[in-house]
Amino acid sequence: MAASQNYIVGLFNDEDVLMEAVHKVRKSGVKIEEVYSPFPVHGLDEALGYKRSRLPVAAFLFGLLGTTLALTMQIYMLAIDWPMIIGGKDFAAIPDFIPVTFELTVLISAFGMVGCFFVVSNLKPYGKPRIFDLRSTDDMHVMALNLASNPTPADQLRQILKDSGAVEVNDKSFE
Repeated sequence: MAASQNYIVGLFNDEDVLMEAVHKVRKSGVKIEEVYSPFPVHGLDEALGYKRSRLPVAAFLFGLLGTTLALTMQIYMLAIDWPMIIGGKDFAAIPDFIPVTFELTVLISAFGMVGCFFVVSNLKPYGKPRIFDLRSTDDMHVMALNLASNPTPADQLRQILKDSGAVEVNDKSFE
């Protein structure tokens, strides 16, 4: 049985107040678990200290895999397994392989990026989503602070959120 995780959740009704709160909370030494917003907030990822995504590197590697698979498949089938002279061309006429190579590169890259995104985002088909507050999909911004990763006492965390402009502060537990 997994241990329950306890969070303190601050709700904000304005993105400017949220951005100021992120700066204040991080400056006070509190680790922010995540911030949820009903719409994109410009500069929030930098304010939270997120690093740049490595998804483009994964896309390149999956594209390289797709190109390698396509060329290997076509060269094996047309030059080694069943060589035929068609129109006086070579067995392995690389320019003829370009359309299939391009299509398989794009296909493998797209499927690989989607798979990586699901794995990194922990979006399992059998998983139960963590919803800190239903209003985060409508009109409120939610800042979640994990009690396990913050040595600061819970009462002090609640006060930091209130002082930072949170209109509501709640406790939330997940199994």
